[in-house]
Amino acid sequence: MLPLPEHSLRHRLNAEIHSRPPVAIPGPEWISYLAVTHTGGSANDERKHLAQLCSTLGTEVCPVVDGDHWVLDAGALRLKWERHTEFSGYTFFRRRIAGDAEDTTALAAFPEEWVKDIPGEVIAASHIELCAAAQNPPEEVLDGIARRGDAVVATRVAEGAAWVISDFELHDGFSRFTIIDEHLRHRQAGRTVQRILEIETYCMMALLAFPVAKETSRFLGACEKDLAELMEAMSATITPEDERRLLAHLTRLAAEVEQSVTRTAYRFGAAAAYYRLVQQRVEDLREERLAGFPPIREFMERRLAPAMATCQSVAARQADLSTRIARRSALLRTRVDIELERQNQELLVQMNRRAKLQLRLQETVEGLSVVAITYYGSQLVQYLAKGLQKSFVPSLSPEIAAAVSIPVIAGIVALGIRRMRKILAAEADAGH
Repeated sequence: MLPLPEHSLRHRLNAEIHSRPPVAIPGPEWISYLAVTHTGGSANDERKHLAQLCSTLGTEVCPVVDGDHWVLDAGALRLKWERHTEFSGYTFFRRRIAGDAEDTTALAAFPEEWVKDIPGEVIAASHIELCAAAQNPPEEVLDGIARRGDAVVATRVAEGAAWVISDFELHDGFSRFTIIDEHLRHRQAGRTVQRILEIETYCMMALLAFPVAKETSRFLGACEKDLAELMEAMSATITPEDERRLLAHLTRLAAEVEQSVTRTAYRFGAAAAYYRLVQQRVEDLREERLAGFPPIREFMERRLAPAMATCQSVAARQADLSTRIARRSALLRTRVDIELERQNQELLVQMNRRAKLQLRLQETVEGLSVVAITYYGSQLVQYLAKGLQKSFVPSLSPEIAAAVSIPVIAGIVALGIRRMRKILAAEADAGH
């Protein structure tokens, strides 16, 4: 027992390392393989469908379908199921017996209706004939192929322990491989079969990005033409309205390109990952070249590598276009901002001019206000003096009293207005 507490995921992660082991193949065997994409189907649908196979075959001991890996061993028939991120693989095994026809397949040994109901769409399908070199001498097989002139791929794998022959063409919907066993160990034979099937599957999954790349390339061509026209128009812009119109067009173009990037990023990234897996599986085969026949590595470099290079080129082109549009948008936005600043500056100058005029008008109004208030104030003093003259001070002259009050009233009003102006200015400064 461990003296320390274990991480909650330790056992799960350790099981993942040992998951999906190759099926040991003790001798000659027929193998069929189907890779189906997940078109809306769930893992539970696949597990229920596998459970139906157990009922159909009537196997007494059927393992519980759990997780993403499952193997059914029904004696002469076996089935291996693996669920991956984008597809599920079904590998069918049937022992080879004397008297089997050349067109025998492992898939034909399983219930036809059950096979038709497998959830998903086929992306890869293969038949493999694993035979012994004693019954099928490799040299004789290759001589027959050379005489027919068939374009095939032939190579020795597993450090010379087996021969692999295929044309990678589809025959009735299936690619066909012949593996001639010279001295493969049981697990080694299973690994060789698994690598061949993975090369076929990952190649197809990687090529899913190729139609996307061609469609995206046409779209990018139109966008690049549009961008070039916008740049020419940008050089000839005169009015701010033209600049704002171009900026709106550039913004819309940037949105379209970013949408394309979002739509294709996963597909291009997955294609690169699948291509690396293909290369790794080809490397794991440890091929030995046969005179007169291209090996699997050469076939993949000649057929798959250009398509992947196209996908990488389109992805890089798309990223570069997005960067260029962003750079042009920033440049044009700067021009628009500078023009707006210039307009704002002109507006501020006009506002300052208007403020000065308003100030002068205010000063004029204030002067007139002093005159008016003084006039009315002196009139009040004159009326008051007339009243005092009749009642209390007969010698008091109303005209003289009014004349004497004029400078006093004017001074008081001027001081009051000045004080009020200071108070208002102080409040305005405090508000800022």
